[in-house]
Amino acid sequence: MHFLSMQEGAFLEKERRKVNKINANAGKKWPWIIGLSIIGVVAACVVTVKVALNNPVEMSKYGMQSYHNYDDNVNDIINAQIGFDQNYTIAFLTPQVTQKGTVIVYEISDKANRAISNAKVEVVLTRPDTTGFDLNLSSPTVSEGRYTFNAVDLPRAGRWDILAKITIGEHQRYYNLKADTRYPEITEF
Repeated sequence: MHFLSMQEGAFLEKERRKVNKINANAGKKWPWIIGLSIIGVVAACVVTVKVALNNPVEMSKYGMQSYHNYDDNVNDIINAQIGFDQNYTIAFLTPQVTQKGTVIVYEISDKANRAISNAKVEVVLTRPDTTGFDLNLSSPTVSEGRYTFNAVDLPRAGRWDILAKITIGEHQRYYNLKADTRYPEITEF
């Protein structure tokens, strides 16, 4: 049998106390970790809500109306578009969309190629990501079915949506064209 010396005994006792101390504290840290995790999740939720309130979602203006109204009446809008397309033809004649002096021109005719000069044409130039720079165009000059709006200067370079609502009697049609002042000759339907 081997007996421990005093130094070895003291060393082993010291190590046993360290282990007991570590084991005694092991159960006390988990409640703190769980509590801090819960507080962290709640703080992240608060930050998310605050960021969302400071940066609201822009309402879509497709169809020049709120998306709720558009969604509620989508079947009527589609039927009106079909009726319009069966009776009329519209052409976008603007040669290019530039930041300075853009002139928006539409030509409207019936299926027999007769010019229509009694249509109501509403146009909005808008950025695809915000409604803050919307330009409402009204009172076009009308000549032989060509609806020409006064020249406008766009406040920013880049992508623009050209939204139009054409109404002729009971027929109505929405158009959404996409343009970019950096590539003025290109317009996307």
